[in-house]
Amino acid sequence: MSDTTTTAVPPARPASAPPAAPTSFLGALEIDVRFLGMVGALAVIWIVFDFLADGTFLTPRNLWNLSVQTSSIAVMSTGMVLVIVMRHIDLSVGSILGVTGMIMAVFQVNQLLPTFGFNHPAVIVLTLAAGILAGAAIGALQGFVIAYLGVPAFIVTLGGLLVWRGAAWAMAEGKTIPLVDDNFKLLGGGANGSIGATWSWIVCAIACLAIFAATVQARRQRQRFRFPLKPLWAEAFTVAAGCLAVVAATLVVNAYTLPAALARRYAEAAGIEVPPEGLAISFGFAVPVLVALAVGIAMTFLTTRTRFGRYVFAIGGNPEAAELAGINTKRVTLLVFALMGGLAAVGAAISTARLNSATNAQGTLDELYVIAAAVIGGTSLAGGAGTVAGAMLGALVMQSLQSGMVLMRVDTPYQNIVVGIVLVFAVWIDTMYRKRFK
Repeated sequence: MSDTTTTAVPPARPASAPPAAPTSFLGALEIDVRFLGMVGALAVIWIVFDFLADGTFLTPRNLWNLSVQTSSIAVMSTGMVLVIVMRHIDLSVGSILGVTGMIMAVFQVNQLLPTFGFNHPAVIVLTLAAGILAGAAIGALQGFVIAYLGVPAFIVTLGGLLVWRGAAWAMAEGKTIPLVDDNFKLLGGGANGSIGATWSWIVCAIACLAIFAATVQARRQRQRFRFPLKPLWAEAFTVAAGCLAVVAATLVVNAYTLPAALARRYAEAAGIEVPPEGLAISFGFAVPVLVALAVGIAMTFLTTRTRFGRYVFAIGGNPEAAELAGINTKRVTLLVFALMGGLAAVGAAISTARLNSATNAQGTLDELYVIAAAVIGGTSLAGGAGTVAGAMLGALVMQSLQSGMVLMRVDTPYQNIVVGIVLVFAVWIDTMYRKRFK
């Protein structure tokens, strides 16, 4: 008589059932802890500066100006994410901003205005096209040297920092080139470069609908590929939180109104009767902020929904394995630097329009803020990890620090000291984070 042993086998899960979703609160929401930490840090920064600046930081006027000041850095930080993810660095973005801004100003004043006249619609289109093409060409040139000639990105872009800064000076011999096209000036914000209260609420409604549609689409994709599904309450919480943030931002920008003199001038130009108590005309969202958000959405789609984006992260994670897998790493590297140059030109358009002129010193030290924004936003200097949303939030953190110190009347050299310390601290946090979860 032989002994037989039986082993209990758990029943197989039906083929149609998706894997179980996480049960913890943060796990169910699928929120990046580092991103959540940045939001908390930003809130602390705002509250502390508001206290130290006697309640002048958390005002609609300052927050509106803060969003405009952040726009150009936020645009460039979306490209810096890809550069750093691929284990490179670009020290020349500030100089590219300066030289492309000068190119656009000189081209507009010397060529376009004599040809088309003042405020012709073709002027802004051709000015932007010239700047973006010049920025992309500069980036592609640097990318070619890095990818095909094997020169380290640090050296190439350090040389570019000097070369393009000198080129910006040489183009106008150190002179400031004023801009005269009113349509181009809209990119800088201001009283005319805003969309007003009504259009801001329309943008708010569209954004909320987009958040809802994106959530529904993501859930359908998970069901299609049998990925774990978030609980319905978590989906609802995510949509509600996103819409609440958009509504809050809309309330803030609409609370910032035109000064009485500008409102009276606007009413006279539009034929509006001014009541005795005066007019309350809201600024609404600024055009450069909308441009930055549009770039952020496009770059997020590029990094998460395209083959090119997957190639970038694959190269950053393991360059040798990516090349063995058939990815043309040299071509991708060239394209990433070309994209970075084009985005620097978009940042130059915003910055130049905001200043109403182009100067040879424009964009000085912007490379520091762009790199710091990407690193603070969670982009790892070791490569392979980073998000566009995190980099844009990092840009807001950096600009909040600078804006708060300006309100406190801190001298520029001390502002640079604080920014440098924050950058080193962010890299240290990234190092500790990677060691903990390695």
